[in-house]
Amino acid sequence: MPAPTPSRRDMPRLSRFAWLMGLYGENFQRLSRLFQPQGLSAGTYVSRVPGGLDLQVEVLEQHAYTVELRLSYFMRDDQTGQPDPSAYVRLYRDARQAEVTHCYVGRHWQDVLGLRPSVQAMVHHRLRMNAFLNKWLDYLDGQGHGPHTLSSIEPEPAGQKNVACA
Repeated sequence: MPAPTPSRRDMPRLSRFAWLMGLYGENFQRLSRLFQPQGLSAGTYVSRVPGGLDLQVEVLEQHAYTVELRLSYFMRDDQTGQPDPSAYVRLYRDARQAEVTHCYVGRHWQDVLGLRPSVQAMVHHRLRMNAFLNKWLDYLDGQGHGPHTLSSIEPEPAGQKNVACA
């Protein structure tokens, strides 16, 4: 006698929070495999691949249990002059998680959702940002970016800074 086929009702549901935590874990794995940011010193790096856009990887801070970084292309927003698109990422070494904290300069969750968003709105916002990072990392991997394409950018001397970036 064949086993009964489980219905949708019988299948366990994955909550949005569980899905978000899964994304954090997957983003950690992809980011670690692509750029190994845990081993990079604070500074700015570029990843170049033939036929692709140059990717800027900025390691903003290295702490005992976290790494703060920003991923962006060398394109600028016309209104702000800031890199766009960009994603600010906090990588948790001990928990093996990586979360996008915000995707645009000056656009923290409070700027987008207000000071007292509902839990559902907050989780939905975080899902969108981290799904964006997940797809972007997948794209970068497909383009051939990796630790072998990453090189350090020396900071310009103070007297020779680009006026547009000052």
